Amino acid sequence: MKNKISELLNTAVKNGDTAGANVLVLKDGKEVVYCESGFRDIENNVPMTRDTIFRLYSQTKPVTAAAVMLLVSRGKIDLNAWLSDYMPDYSDMYVNVGGERSPAVNHITVGNLMNMTSGISYPEVGSEGGRQSGSVFWTIESRLFFDNPVTTAEFAEMMSRNDLCFEPGERFMYGASADILGALVEKVSGMSFRDFLTENFFEPLEMNDTDFYVPAEKSARLAKAYDYSENGLAETRTNYLGLRYERDVIPAFQSGGAGLCSTLDDYSKFASMLLNGGQYCDRSIMPEAAVRLLTCGGRIPRGKEMQLQECWSWMSGYTYGNLMRVCEDESRAMLFSSKGEYGWDGWMGTFFSNEPAHGITLLFGTQQAGVGRTGTLVRSIKNVVMSELA
Repeated sequence: MKNKISELLNTAVKNGDTAGANVLVLKDGKEVVYCESGFRDIENNVPMTRDTIFRLYSQTKPVTAAAVMLLVSRGKIDLNAWLSDYMPDYSDMYVNVGGERSPAVNHITVGNLMNMTSGISYPEVGSEGGRQSGSVFWTIESRLFFDNPVTTAEFAEMMSRNDLCFEPGERFMYGASADILGALVEKVSGMSFRDFLTENFFEPLEMNDTDFYVPAEKSARLAKAYDYSENGLAETRTNYLGLRYERDVIPAFQSGGAGLCSTLDDYSKFASMLLNGGQYCDRSIMPEAAVRLLTCGGRIPRGKEMQLQECWSWMSGYTYGNLMRVCEDESRAMLFSSKGEYGWDGWMGTFFSNEPAHGITLLFGTQQAGVGRTGTLVRSIKNVVMSELA
């Protein structure tokens, strides 16, 4: 298996599909394979290594969902409660469809945020809510390097003034819900989102390289981000979604949807904890009941599963819940998977998969803008892993 994965990585690097990538596979919590190829910094000939730090972008979302579910287990959050019960700014929302604006009939629930059925959009030009969301994220970016950066709580307040793209609970739409959940964790816990994650996950899981920023002594390990150009791969220095490219300061906006940086080894501890029912090295990180609900999937409205594969065609056979994809019908899947497989990936190509039926964890690291051609690569790797271990 190691030779097959190495060949796939080496070929991808040779073809210019990625600057560099690494892969970690565990079975029942024990390492089976680690592979690496290429560079984390092409210009300076710095190779991809095991301790390379990646910008996770949306692979942050499963950690955010776990934080919410932990507070549910403590009786602090009710998934069926109105968001406005905790954050009154969301009491009076409006839906804007085709330019027609009217008061929302339904209230946004916490569960709507967890399942991306809130109607809250990411920035996009196809809807009024999306355009308004774009204005909020532009404000974050415009204040990134000044002494009044937008905070997590301020972001949530700004988003509460935006129109929704549809009635809460009506359908699935990938959007900024996870960032609102980060603010909810702050409001309920009385801690910054970063401090809550550090105290409840990163410290007990010994995730020493996971944070919303990369301190100076680790900065050389942060992979450069690349995009495709007519002259081959070129570094792309983007402050995408209100996040500093360099990640060199603790951000005021601690993005629950995209903000974390981590390594494969660090994230494997979080993944293994979930596979082990909330336990890590004889420590209870989450109650088993919380992990069961977190990873069960099937939360988008019944009959709306097609909306997931309309966004990502390879997710046929999958449903969505608690900020993760979950395999519901392996017979319709476009890659080797089994019922109950869950995980998520990131805008720069990082990928996380847990296969509870087989005790398999797969982690993939790279930094290619918009995933690019690495989506095909990681699915090929997953097919190899499942062929060998499942």
